[in-house]
Amino acid sequence: MCRNLALKSGAPIVAYDRDAAPLARLEAHGVAAAGSVKAVADGADVVFLSLPSGEVVAELVRGEAGLLAAARPGQIIVDLGTSPVDLTRQLAQDFARREASLVDAPVARTRAAAEAGTLSVMVGADAKTFDAIRPLLAMFASDVTHCGQVGCGQVVKILNNMVLFETVIALAEAHAIGTRSGVDPQLLFDALSKGSADSFALRNHGMKAILPGQFPARAFSVEYARKDLSYALRLARESAVDASGARNADGWLRQAIEAGDGDLYFPVVSRVIGRKH
Repeated sequence: MCRNLALKSGAPIVAYDRDAAPLARLEAHGVAAAGSVKAVADGADVVFLSLPSGEVVAELVRGEAGLLAAARPGQIIVDLGTSPVDLTRQLAQDFARREASLVDAPVARTRAAAEAGTLSVMVGADAKTFDAIRPLLAMFASDVTHCGQVGCGQVVKILNNMVLFETVIALAEAHAIGTRSGVDPQLLFDALSKGSADSFALRNHGMKAILPGQFPARAFSVEYARKDLSYALRLARESAVDASGARNADGWLRQAIEAGDGDLYFPVVSRVIGRKH
């Protein structure tokens, strides 16, 4: 995402990461490395965050040398990760008191989509702020949806991931049942793709991960998936909805973590489902 911003925006890009390796890779594309979060905030009108959880976002924002302390009037902070809705709205209020804006713009789709600049972004913001950041989001996303006020982007993204995780669980179950019933799994998934069971999850997580048994580390891990699903279950409780499908998916993800697969690409849950009990 940072590389696409650097190549397409024509604006100076400054980046910070605790890991020096990605900053070294970005240097070739004109991205200047900053020495701290504050250094980024001091020099940027728009600050993009790509962090592993809402808890990390809160720590970075509210820390002694964090973004909130450095915020200035008119500055826009864009959270590209998946964070709890209530936390997102609380942080937005904190920034508003400093006349700055926090926008939730969680991204969806795959690593390949991030590299190609074809992510989907779900945005929670007022209309004026959305119009201000939309051209920047278009540098790395082919679909940008304004979902409503602050927090609504997180609601849509969290539910997107909930549906994805439940679908991957269904695919893993179908794979295990079909295999044990004498059907070639490649044929099974190919047939599903030609019927009403076709889906993005089938063609990507099913065919590219579950079928070949490829679950690399440093992809979207089981730990991350369960974190996002916990946000969905929190929303369900707050909405008084009995999300039994999400609870079932959470149980399988928990078992994958207990099996030692927590840092692997989350379709690895098919290993647990495929085991004979």
